[in-house]
Amino acid sequence: MTRTTTGSNLLIYAPVPLHLFEDTLYIERQAVNGLHLWARHFDQVTVMMPVSATAPPAGWVPLQNHQHALSRVCIEPLPMAYRPDQFLRALPQVLKRIRSLIAQADYLSFAIGGLFGDWGSLSCLLAHQMQRPYAVWTDRVESEVMRQSQERPMDKALDQTTWRSRLRGRLYHRPMASLEKAVIQRADLGLFHGAETFQAFHGFCRNPQLVHDIHIAEEDHISDKALAEKVQDVAGERPLRLIYTGRAEAMKGPIDWTTVLERLNVLGVDFKATWLGEGEALPQMQARIQRAGLADRVEFPGFVEDRAAVLKALRQADIFMFCHKTPESPRCLIEALTCGTPILGYDGAYARDLISAQGGGTLVARGDTEALAHRVAELNADRGALAQRITKARADGRPFSDAQVFAHRAQLIKHHLPVGPSKPRQTSKPVVTRDWDAARN
Repeated sequence: MTRTTTGSNLLIYAPVPLHLFEDTLYIERQAVNGLHLWARHFDQVTVMMPVSATAPPAGWVPLQNHQHALSRVCIEPLPMAYRPDQFLRALPQVLKRIRSLIAQADYLSFAIGGLFGDWGSLSCLLAHQMQRPYAVWTDRVESEVMRQSQERPMDKALDQTTWRSRLRGRLYHRPMASLEKAVIQRADLGLFHGAETFQAFHGFCRNPQLVHDIHIAEEDHISDKALAEKVQDVAGERPLRLIYTGRAEAMKGPIDWTTVLERLNVLGVDFKATWLGEGEALPQMQARIQRAGLADRVEFPGFVEDRAAVLKALRQADIFMFCHKTPESPRCLIEALTCGTPILGYDGAYARDLISAQGGGTLVARGDTEALAHRVAELNADRGALAQRITKARADGRPFSDAQVFAHRAQLIKHHLPVGPSKPRQTSKPVVTRDWDAARN
């Protein structure tokens, strides 16, 4: 794609953390792609990111390996301060730094989601105080996620980290909802990823826009040849292939997912199922599957770092089955559609919008595992109808690619936000590696 730079500086906040480990800075692989795509539309991109002094999880790569791709990106480290005491200690220095960055930037766009340590929301409030127009971006209703987490029973057997996380949900969800509303009301532009998030927040915003955030390139979409082969293959007498890709956390409905598999077994459906991803619910899922006698039909490979392997698994699947319980806009549904895999799962504005044009999926009421199992069983029994769903899924996924969605957001920012800055910009080095020690403290 041709670069469309305009002699401008975009300042963003991205909550995905950097990891400083053994004197090496690690960045999420998808974050590299996103920053590279932003830089196609602005002369300089300055991104504020929190820094964690912990070992990087799977999917994070050394930043130094991507210097060329991020040659016009300036990374500004901020401390990770999600505890109130950490936040208050870091606040004076971070306030000063963010004010300076806002003053130097032409365009401002901040991701929000949280309470203490949510530097994106703080940046929004500072920009408003400085009378600078800004965009707010979010891909889920974080306060609602918190509310639902605190409604789950507080099992004493939970590990200490999980117990504390749920306790924070009890304490934080109300003030978090107030903060979300405050920063969105003050924003000049709302970039809401997916219809679920748009539906929740558009009423607070003077200029809400429905956008998407994915990392699937056009060349990663299923090809015409592969689609034809998939449609032909699904007609054969073989087990139905089910898949899910994502974290095995309560908000993703992993126990509901296993319940559907148990019900499919009772209904006599011959299937093979795969859950790609790690999470705290994985042991419980595996135990359920073992007790149901389905261990030879359900696989749990864990997190798969090889992106090509994940896409291959999605293309080979007949159905992407999901049981999402919270208002969010998970990219995995779009990824499934681009692979020609129909989405079957719980109803929600986001999923409903994705398949509204062609009908590349089927949705049931949230929590209705019985209905979901029957929808899956019906398509298994009618492989011709399933083949049609596969073709429709590909059609619903065709409009989505990473280059397209980032270009769309960049155009919205340039069109709706007046250009700054309020004072001359300072010269910054690409991929700044300034005071990492200060960011960790």
